[in-house]
Amino acid sequence: MPGMSPERNGGPARIITRARLPFLGAFPVKNLPVLAVLAGLAAPAFADDWPQWLGPKRDGYWRETGIVDSFPKDGPPVLWRQPVGMGYAGPAVAGGKIFLPDRYLADGENNPANAFAKTAVKGKERVQCLDEKTGKPLWKFDYDSEYRISYAAGPRCTPTVDGDELYHLGAMGDFYCLKVSDGSVVWEKHFLKDYEATLPVWGFSSHPLVDGDQIICLVGGAGGKGVVSFDKKTGKEKWAALTINNDPGYSPPVIFEINGKRELIMWHTHAVVSLNPESGKKNWQYDWEIQSALTAPTPRLVNKTQLFFSSFYNGSLLLDVSSGSPKVIWKSKSKGGQAAVMPDNTVDLHSIMPTPVIAGDHIYGVCSYGELRCLELQTGKRVWMTHEPIAGKSVRWGNAFITPHEDRYFLFNEQGELLIAKFTPQGYTEVSRAKILEPTNKMALGRPVVWSHPAYANKTMYVRNDKELVAVSLKK
Repeated sequence: MPGMSPERNGGPARIITRARLPFLGAFPVKNLPVLAVLAGLAAPAFADDWPQWLGPKRDGYWRETGIVDSFPKDGPPVLWRQPVGMGYAGPAVAGGKIFLPDRYLADGENNPANAFAKTAVKGKERVQCLDEKTGKPLWKFDYDSEYRISYAAGPRCTPTVDGDELYHLGAMGDFYCLKVSDGSVVWEKHFLKDYEATLPVWGFSSHPLVDGDQIICLVGGAGGKGVVSFDKKTGKEKWAALTINNDPGYSPPVIFEINGKRELIMWHTHAVVSLNPESGKKNWQYDWEIQSALTAPTPRLVNKTQLFFSSFYNGSLLLDVSSGSPKVIWKSKSKGGQAAVMPDNTVDLHSIMPTPVIAGDHIYGVCSYGELRCLELQTGKRVWMTHEPIAGKSVRWGNAFITPHEDRYFLFNEQGELLIAKFTPQGYTEVSRAKILEPTNKMALGRPVVWSHPAYANKTMYVRNDKELVAVSLKK
């Protein structure tokens, strides 16, 4: 599909991927074809890990080749299933290992019947390391974690794997650097205790970002420590920036190259902010008050100097930052509130969790009631919408995670189904659909759902519900 490439649209510049061939080191993906020829490789298909939130380039694109065009009648082959605890966090895959956070309750404890309640519930958070090929457990690390958050069904953040270290952020702000080899603690921080952070209503959900020798976190700490950079080897604070009053929000930090310089984009409850990633110094700020702090989707850079955002209540925003300061290209007319997100009242895109995809001159994303929508990029005008990929009807918070691959898309919906589909400005076409997992989380107004982003690595999809992690082969 024309315009599908994130490089054309100005995707993230930083790469923390590693080919599955030890002599290639950490070369960028764009160099792999040349290296393959030089090395005399026999295999024509490219395989890659999924070492962090949204994959190797933190943009949600799956770049492997040799992937199925459609599913067999009985669905893709299941390689293995492994019991796990509850959680929303998706897995990370790196170096032949899978890393998955989960949670289990203390004896006699139960999660509140009301998903919105912030009742104290005792339990432990855990990081499991599994063998990628078999699912066999290799090690585990756990710690006490008393939840006081809404939707208390486990950790939210996909781990970040960087060389010999693994970085894990729990729902209550417990931040650990662990050794990949055995799960031992290298260093740790606790955002509530160490930074007097405000506890987000739905728990800490902003995936940390490794950048060079630092790891950057949305902390929400007091005294100008809303965003903190830590030395990734020692945990020592390198810089801190921003005062963020109340709930800091959930959007992960991202670094884009804009106008020839690297900019750290932080979207929090009150503003979109550009920081210098080396120092934390502010470049510019666009004030934007977000209802209920719902800043979950990852920002998108398009056309090298435009930034796109989408929020459940507030709708969407496209900024032009070509001049070094933000200017609104278009902004949703939504005034917030419950009525604003009703299907008949939404005009553009009101995403609650999944990150929209931008292909050429169009935006594709999931709106407030489970509608897959296509919008014109430069105007926000709706081109088409369909409920077909998710529930077939309008459902509040209806969800599907969209992963572009070559000229089509993989969608994993909240009913545990994996779809292959094509989107164009002319409409939606489903190619194939298969049931992968049973939905087990019943906190979405009582209907069971799976709200966990898959990992696509080495021609396999790894995805979890609250009971098991499953590996399915997507190899052609």
